[in-house]
Amino acid sequence: MLSFEEYADQDALGLAKLIRDGEVSAAEVVDAALARADAVEPQINALVARRDDVAREQAAAPSGKGSFAGVPFVFKDLGCWQEGWPAEAGSNLWKGFVAPRDFTHTSRVKETGAIPIARTTTSEFGISISTETEACGPTRNPWNLERSAGGSSGGTAAAVAAGIVPMGHGSDGGGSIRIPAANCGLFGLKPSRGRNPFGPFVGEGWAGLACQHVLSRSVRDSAAMLDATQGAEPGDPYACPPPTRPYLQEVGEDPGRLRVAYHVTGLGGLPLDPVNKAAVLDAVDLLQALGHEVEEAHPEVDTEVLGPAMIAVVAPNQKLALDARYTQLGRPPEDGDVEAVTRAFAERAADLTAADYAAAVQAFHQLGRRFGAFFERYDVLVSTTLAQPPAEIGEIRTDCGTADGFLEDVWQRMPVTQYFNMTGCPAMSVPLYWSPRGLPIGVHVGAGFGREDVLFRLAAQLEETRPWFHRRPSL
Repeated sequence: MLSFEEYADQDALGLAKLIRDGEVSAAEVVDAALARADAVEPQINALVARRDDVAREQAAAPSGKGSFAGVPFVFKDLGCWQEGWPAEAGSNLWKGFVAPRDFTHTSRVKETGAIPIARTTTSEFGISISTETEACGPTRNPWNLERSAGGSSGGTAAAVAAGIVPMGHGSDGGGSIRIPAANCGLFGLKPSRGRNPFGPFVGEGWAGLACQHVLSRSVRDSAAMLDATQGAEPGDPYACPPPTRPYLQEVGEDPGRLRVAYHVTGLGGLPLDPVNKAAVLDAVDLLQALGHEVEEAHPEVDTEVLGPAMIAVVAPNQKLALDARYTQLGRPPEDGDVEAVTRAFAERAADLTAADYAAAVQAFHQLGRRFGAFFERYDVLVSTTLAQPPAEIGEIRTDCGTADGFLEDVWQRMPVTQYFNMTGCPAMSVPLYWSPRGLPIGVHVGAGFGREDVLFRLAAQLEETRPWFHRRPSL
């Protein structure tokens, strides 16, 4: 019987090696994951669909030769369908919907040999940066159960931080991998636009803002999974330069003397909590000690233009999703179908024109040009993932207000993440700092389009210098 301590002492690649070497069986590893879920799920509320029987059946079969063969895994319950599994998007409106087939990304993850054991909670349709829904209730932060795990990939973050799985799927349309990673003390990378495919049903999410990858405890797990899932499929609307070599080979390579820019206010001038500002300055000191060239600088960002642009993209996409579901159900909207903020975004679409949408996309592309020029001068840009420490449960509300008001309130917590979605550039949240109250504070590091290699090299150097892997919440 594999104990929790033995299980949690390994990352996903470590577990896969133990299985390949015959030191443990996939069945033992899956049983350890399910036992941990039994122990902590009542406290954190991270899982929405468990398939213990299916997971054990797969674990009993030959593990295969994939990089994560036999390792337990979770998928966020937003997009990334799994054939035969519920796909409810954190919403009462989608209750009972079962996915008819896999997404391309799902298939690629399965080809690694990873064994899905559950789907995880998400904020409704990924709109909020805290995973607290009417459909599923609040997902709690394993480091402090009165705090949010973040969103919208909050369930995956909580499951990984609590030790249910070493790594799990997330998606990110404005920070939804990096924000929960920051809240829960994990490594979370948002890849470049087009690095991972969105097929087979759609080519993009939110006009190219959204992408998919994982949240993990180790840098190398993230790199190895991106090696397995990256690459365009026929018909994809975006092309991303292929890596020159596997990302896993970048982990442990000397990053060289990087040109590091940093800022201690959010892009657009948003003030940071003293704790979050301290996290940036601490990272600056660490980077200087490691021999990197550090300078205070950042690209210009016009929030007066980009805030409305975000509304102009998200609102019509939300209306499209709701209309499609009501057509499928063959009925009109009813009270209680969706949360107030979701309804507000869909209704906001009526005030927008096709020109507004086109202008929004153009604004994103203009920002991308600005970032492109900036990253000609610097290799990385360092900030903090959030403007404040993890929010308390109930602090971020979705049950009142307008779409514009909600976005304005949420953006007071988001100093930088959304701009990397707008430009398509890769970025990561790294668990380098902890508040005096013991809360994780993620340091945000972004790079130029297609430069995940730089991020993986730097992240591995930081992980080696200030190890975080064995730092776990005491659930």
